[in-house]
Amino acid sequence: MILSIQLLYYLVGLVLAATAVMTATDRSNPKRYSSALFWGLYALVFLVGERLPPVWVGVGVIAMALIAGFGGVGAGKHVARSESDYQASAQRLGNKLFLPALAIPVVTVIGTLLAKHLFIDGVFLIDPKNATLVSLGVGCVLSLGLACWLTQETPAQGIRESRRLTDALGWALVLPQMLGMLGLVFSDAGVGKAVAFVTTSYINMDIRFVAVAVYVVGMALFTVIMGNGFAAFPVMTGGVGVPILVGVYHGDPAVMAAVGMLSGYCGTLLTPMAANFNIVPAALLELPDKNAVIRAQVPTALALLTCNVFLLYFLMFR
Repeated sequence: MILSIQLLYYLVGLVLAATAVMTATDRSNPKRYSSALFWGLYALVFLVGERLPPVWVGVGVIAMALIAGFGGVGAGKHVARSESDYQASAQRLGNKLFLPALAIPVVTVIGTLLAKHLFIDGVFLIDPKNATLVSLGVGCVLSLGLACWLTQETPAQGIRESRRLTDALGWALVLPQMLGMLGLVFSDAGVGKAVAFVTTSYINMDIRFVAVAVYVVGMALFTVIMGNGFAAFPVMTGGVGVPILVGVYHGDPAVMAAVGMLSGYCGTLLTPMAANFNIVPAALLELPDKNAVIRAQVPTALALLTCNVFLLYFLMFR
């Protein structure tokens, strides 16, 4: 294959490496060296992670956690353009501004659908096993080129803007990947089996509605703890979903997975652990209450979670 997932990893790693270098040379960042080390370690995971022993990668992850935990990730001062410059640019480009953003999903969908048909002499142009992710990477590159053409800027400006957004997000940028892996760690460590033991020992799972409620609420609670529905899914599905809802009550696993993930997203609305969704927006909007986004989402999350219990109960066992 010509375009593989590894090329996408290299691209992400190069962007992060550029961010690390720019951070290290930014005298306006009071924590530039520790911040550069943080982003440099993250870049190494994408650039040479498959060649490093797993222990070394684990040490790097622990180092990143310590740097972030002790407040070592800081941001530099970025000079913003004036309001008049923004207005002039917006008037000149008009609705063309949306073209780069729309190009990403369009290219991703086209690449995903056509990947298995794109080959030359038996060699696939796009890795069919990772067609969506590779197509997303292609869409991002094409979007950058389109943005540079429209705005008459250089790709270097795109890297600088990438670094500005990375500074704004900070360590929360790595949370989705870290928390997603946490779910696999919990699953391999047998947390799912422990959950199954606790629930069956202390909760009457002979009542089907109770089993459904435990699964739905458990998905939300584990997501609150882990900050990511993907991390909670293998734990609750391996502990309650598959052995009880599917194995004992013979429910539809597809419905269980869909409603279960939706229940996990309810937990995402309620936790500061999902910092990239709940804490970062409050910081970017400069809200006085860093939990303001979570407070606004609580009624929706609880109402939807209650509905999910009944949805799963009535749809899974038809």
